[in-house]
Amino acid sequence: MTDDAVPAAEPFKECLIVVPTLNESRHIAGLLDKLMVEAEAMGASIVVADGGSTDGTRDIAADYAARYGTVSFIDNPKRIQSAAMNLAVARFGDDAEYVIRIDAHGKYPPDYCRALVRDAQQRGVDCIVVPMITIGESTFQRAVATAQNSLVGTGGSAHRTGLGGRFVEHGHHALMSIPAYRAVGGYDETFRFNEDAELDYRFVKAGYRIWLTDATVMTYYPRATPATLFKQYFGYGSGRARNILKHRMTPRIRQMLPLVILPAVALAALSFMHWIALIPLALWCLACLALGAVATSQHFDKYGLPFSRAPLVGVAAMIMHFAWSSGFWLHVARALTGDNQRAGS
Repeated sequence: MTDDAVPAAEPFKECLIVVPTLNESRHIAGLLDKLMVEAEAMGASIVVADGGSTDGTRDIAADYAARYGTVSFIDNPKRIQSAAMNLAVARFGDDAEYVIRIDAHGKYPPDYCRALVRDAQQRGVDCIVVPMITIGESTFQRAVATAQNSLVGTGGSAHRTGLGGRFVEHGHHALMSIPAYRAVGGYDETFRFNEDAELDYRFVKAGYRIWLTDATVMTYYPRATPATLFKQYFGYGSGRARNILKHRMTPRIRQMLPLVILPAVALAALSFMHWIALIPLALWCLACLALGAVATSQHFDKYGLPFSRAPLVGVAAMIMHFAWSSGFWLHVARALTGDNQRAGS
């Protein structure tokens, strides 16, 4: 265990810290060492819910559970994060007031959990989301981080741009009161992506307030290759479409803009008939490159990405936009054609 414990300034209500895992052997031991310091200071318990790891994660987590009473290890047969959270709350949530969701590949301050609980108690809120500081190690990761933390990549999403200290309708999940979580039914396990936004919609509809904290942050490492970035955002787009169709929601402007990307690409395929078919695609590419250059100049101190690499920020944004748009429209097409099983994936 680490020795960076921070004494609790006030009594904490019982708290359940849940770590969904799937092949996280590189991170899980160090993460549990840090979380155990917090758990001991708070009187909290930690649950690792593993979705069938094959890289040794299960053995590491099971060893911690055998050696330390604050850690429990359970199987998550459904593999996905939403199912892990629901399972952990169902089994261990009866004696806890709050549940905190921890991403195994994220990086957290030493007092992350305590800061969340203090903020929830002081604000009197049932749901807290957290700003994400996105950083990268490789050049491509730094380009993705620059895009994701700026207008070109996320359209100004509050939790992505670090604008904490206000009420929002959606953000990166951090803390939820278990009574509120159970009152709305927890996560919808049919969602593989966008499950947090779907749950936030039901929280707000039920009258709960979602607070974007300014008391702490988490550090997130983006996908390291174009292929994995595409796969991630394809899932996001599909999940958003599923969410909109389920609740008959009206998309926000920043969510509607990427919807034109797939049609623009499809229209460009007709350019052999007339060059004008290329104009929408060309304008989108130029906009991404220009905004990528602006983002690079604004965030050089954060990510250390030289301006000569600014085009890579635009390319990363294009991958994100095109993947999101493709996932969205494919899900809509499947839903309209009655392919419910594939549309629900």
